[in-house]
Amino acid sequence: MRRLKSKSRQFRKERRSLEVQEIGLLEKWIEYGKPDPGSNPLSFPSLPKESPVGRINENQFSRYVGCELFRQLPLSKKTKDGLKGSSYIKMTDIQRASLPHSLCGRDILGAAKTGSGKTLAFVIPILEKLHRMRWGPEDGVGSIIISPTRELASQLFDVLNSVGKYHGFSAGLLIGGRRGMDTEKERVNELNILVCTPGRLLQHMDETPNFECSELQVLVLDEADRILDIGFKKALNAIVSQLPKQRQTLLFSATQTKSVQDLARLSLKDPEYLSVHEDAITATPQKLQETAMVVPLDQKLDLLWSFIKAHLTSTILVFLTSRKQVKFVFEAFKKLHPGIPLKCLHGKMNQEKRLGTYSQFCGTCAVLFSTDVSSRGLDFDKAVDWVVQVDCPADVATYIHRVGRTARYDTAGRSILFLEPSEVKMLEKLKTAKIPIKSTKVNENRLQPVSALLASLLVKFPDMQHLARRAFITYLKAIHKEKDKEIFDVMKLPIEEFSASLGLPMTPKIRFLNRKIEVKNVTKTTTTLELDNSSAFEILPEILPTAADNKSKEDKSSEDLLTQGSFCEAKRDLIEIESLAPATRVLKKKKLKINVHRPVGTRVVFDEDGHALPPLATLADRNNGDSSPQIDVDKVQGRYEMMRQKLEEEDQEDKLQARRLRKEKRMKKKMKWQREKLEEEEDDELSGSVGEEEDAAAAAGRSSKKQKLYFVDTDSAAEKQDKKSGWDINPDTISVAEQEALALRLLGSMHS
Repeated sequence: MRRLKSKSRQFRKERRSLEVQEIGLLEKWIEYGKPDPGSNPLSFPSLPKESPVGRINENQFSRYVGCELFRQLPLSKKTKDGLKGSSYIKMTDIQRASLPHSLCGRDILGAAKTGSGKTLAFVIPILEKLHRMRWGPEDGVGSIIISPTRELASQLFDVLNSVGKYHGFSAGLLIGGRRGMDTEKERVNELNILVCTPGRLLQHMDETPNFECSELQVLVLDEADRILDIGFKKALNAIVSQLPKQRQTLLFSATQTKSVQDLARLSLKDPEYLSVHEDAITATPQKLQETAMVVPLDQKLDLLWSFIKAHLTSTILVFLTSRKQVKFVFEAFKKLHPGIPLKCLHGKMNQEKRLGTYSQFCGTCAVLFSTDVSSRGLDFDKAVDWVVQVDCPADVATYIHRVGRTARYDTAGRSILFLEPSEVKMLEKLKTAKIPIKSTKVNENRLQPVSALLASLLVKFPDMQHLARRAFITYLKAIHKEKDKEIFDVMKLPIEEFSASLGLPMTPKIRFLNRKIEVKNVTKTTTTLELDNSSAFEILPEILPTAADNKSKEDKSSEDLLTQGSFCEAKRDLIEIESLAPATRVLKKKKLKINVHRPVGTRVVFDEDGHALPPLATLADRNNGDSSPQIDVDKVQGRYEMMRQKLEEEDQEDKLQARRLRKEKRMKKKMKWQREKLEEEEDDELSGSVGEEEDAAAAAGRSSKKQKLYFVDTDSAAEKQDKKSGWDINPDTISVAEQEALALRLLGSMHS
């Protein structure tokens, strides 16, 4: 045993000695070939693949600026083994440009197209810096990676585990929506690398005992422009205020920010701005085919249904504005059985369910309805064939992130954007931003209207009516809140037609607008766009016109125009869509006013011979021998008394019933008010706002809560007794002798 222990001890010493030698060699290598500040390593000539790596002689090392392979970088053996085991051999442009600077310890602002390998560009510097510093569990938190969404954080954590599996660092995934907060508090102080969302990290900073990041070495913001946005502003400011200023900061995104204010908040020191695709011809991947279609708002679901039916063997990612729309479209289409698996993903889902949906979508052909929670950074294992944007993105950056879910790395992909006629100016902005998007039109003969089926579903499933109403309202609220009013104008939308397209029999009330929307009969206008009919056949084989159709319509120039509401009108008569048109609102009926001074009729009673009898003749006493009947007054009075008692009893029952109905009405009104208030609060989170912003806001709000004020009763027990006994005594206004006399009186009363 002693020999084994001594051999084990000797082996550990030798291993530590080799690590120290390796670290010394790496530091000399990095210092020898360090690039000049402000230079772009992509401008350097590429190194030959067979060039020497590492130390060439005693005072010379190989150049690593401009290299293309990971093995040519000054990296530790553990990192190189992890990269090789994960099949990472050749570097991408953003990795070639940023790694020479980040390995030197410089701050980085990295901007590159989606799917260009930004994750490894910050995972490798983290592992290498902690390795060269010989970071251990007792050193605490050495690096923090902040992600805007939980799915992206989980994906980053998997990459970190894969590449850094040969290192001895402890890493943890801290995201909201999961149980086990107490377990995290117990172990978070032992972690070296944290992958987290802003809200969960701030929660630990506020609530976990002894949690500190005073020795932090590297801070990473993935999708930095999203984290620096207003949604995470309070949480990020609170986090940065607790971090040391002497650190390395790495910011990466597809649409990077250059705001001086944002950079000052993060205390960046002479950062290297590396936009590897800034001079590229296109802002999106080159193998991405992008198409746009102008579709009236009330026809978007018809086109979406037709598109899904035409691509049953594809993997389709569908983006909608709000989670209410996602829930409604998912539930409605699921009941219509399109013939392909359907899934949904939004920020309010349970965390386990969100991760399960994400993993299931990665492994099979399906349709995923999602908000913008899926638009940032997610890398699906199985390539997404189509990205369908049913609703117009808020800006160009959102569009770039959405379409970035397909055509990742060297794979091909296709995307399609549905634009309402009032949103056509978005095409101009996209083309100005170097996005090669082409416009095409819809073949109205191949369109399959689904509005009638939705109306039938709402009748068959009454619970779906609430989903449809909320989807209608949240979409209009999202359009109303958009800043770019040149594109998004809720007053230009066909509101009544949109309501009918969701299957709603009546248009819901729109409470969030200050002024009432007046629905007008908008004349049909045509908008001329540049059409590329050659790409139309490849994009929608089941929807767009065939070559024969185009040939037969060459003489009709009007067919080359995208007309609002022009297609599908021929189909309306066949499926009787007129029955789905929203009915006019039913006005409340006026209450019937009873005139107490109206003339009162009299009851006529006839005898057996047909002669008219006076009222109450049936109660008359006929035994007195007179030919004319006589009324028994006592009998009439008794009957009146009996009826009076009966009416009083019924009146009491009616009052109790009325009181109960009023109470139920008040309760229903209160519950409806609470439900509407809750829904309005929930509606504040739209696409983009995926669940993480609420976590961050909640965490930021916890630290700013007002402390409770407690008022202490300063009266002594004796004073309370005096007041209780009726003696209102102020010791400042009586003399000492009077106080002594009063004390004797009190003692005497106590003995008695």
